[in-house]
Amino acid sequence: MSDHEDKHEESLLEKISEKVKGHDLSSSSSDSDDDKPSESSMKAKVFRLFGRERPVHDVFGGGKQADIFLWRNKKISAGALGVATVIWVLFELLEYHLLTLVCHLLILALALLFLWSNAATFIHKSPPRIPEVQIPKDPVLDFAQALRFEINRGFAVLRDIASGRDLKKFLSVIAGLWVLSIVGSWCNFLTLFYIVFVLLHTLPVLYEKYEDKVDPLTEKAWHEIKKQYAVFDAKVLSKIPKRPLKEKEKEKKKD
Repeated sequence: MSDHEDKHEESLLEKISEKVKGHDLSSSSSDSDDDKPSESSMKAKVFRLFGRERPVHDVFGGGKQADIFLWRNKKISAGALGVATVIWVLFELLEYHLLTLVCHLLILALALLFLWSNAATFIHKSPPRIPEVQIPKDPVLDFAQALRFEINRGFAVLRDIASGRDLKKFLSVIAGLWVLSIVGSWCNFLTLFYIVFVLLHTLPVLYEKYEDKVDPLTEKAWHEIKKQYAVFDAKVLSKIPKRPLKEKEKEKKKD
């Protein structure tokens, strides 16, 4: 009887120890599950260029324009870059004028179609089918409305800057315009447009490929810029007298 009782007690102890181990395993697994969100949150806090939280493709709109800039379709991207290069070579290097180029292209196209249409009767072939070209109404109106909205928003931003409410924004806009004026003195508008077009077709795809290496470097640079701005703010901006808050509130009420 005593041996039977000892065996029964040992089995009970084994069951209790198994339950305790199972509880410890479940608690440890729950702790590890609780740690997972923290790890994901740490990953979410990784510094990204311009503070973006979406992929580069979504930043560019996620449509066909993003596919072109990021070379998802290499033929279209190469074609767009090639056409821009040809236009820049014609107008900048060969010094072609826009009106002259358009007239020459129209002369060539009309002459070829006219000769083909008249020669078709002699060579017993069908004349060329010239499509009827019409500009659709809705896309033009949508583009005009979008352009109007952007222009009005630009005017509102300029008005807000000129009102003297935000010194930081005022200085950043002045610095940007000054840099743009220097760049404009180096090259004309067409060359500047071509440079921007080439950069849009090269920098985003390179950044998407090497973003894990670029983001830490930009984070260090951004912290250094903030540090220098804090010094500039303490030595210069903080000493500039500001308008009273009552005047600002009155202007806001007028707006």
